[in-house]
Amino acid sequence: MTPGAIAVLSLSMSTDAFAAAVGRGASHRPSLAGAVRAGAVFGVIEAVTPVIGWALGLVAAGLVERIDHWIAFVLLVAVGVKMIWEATRDTAAGREESARRSGPWALVATAVGTSIDAAAVGVGLAFLGANIWIIALSIGLTTFVLTTTGMLIGRAVGGRFGKPPS
Repeated sequence: MTPGAIAVLSLSMSTDAFAAAVGRGASHRPSLAGAVRAGAVFGVIEAVTPVIGWALGLVAAGLVERIDHWIAFVLLVAVGVKMIWEATRDTAAGREESARRSGPWALVATAVGTSIDAAAVGVGLAFLGANIWIIALSIGLTTFVLTTTGMLIGRAVGGRFGKPPS
């Protein structure tokens, strides 16, 4: 892959993490150190998942190629159903759930959720014979920068337009 293609791929893989980071930043209002930590978590996970997908693509190329669309379908349906279920829940239960979603495991879960597409990209990169190490490093660094920036933007926007922190 050309450097330009790697840059575009890295940016496209990082946009969902950026959007999630803006939301987390607005609701949690992290310090600079907290934003950098979140960026590191997102960056590492986003760099590891295409490598996992690449390895799976190498090991099970035939099988994965035949069912990859079903895997993506099931994952996206599960995420959609969970979002609809949480949106329609009682607000008191939602406040309890919100308190549980603010810890480090919630950050990791969000990072994993935004990096599932990177695993699918990794499978495709295995079929192309691309240098996964350079691409994964580029995706991870781009995600780190965008997530850290997104957390800080979210903090500023949440402080200005959101409700006061509780």
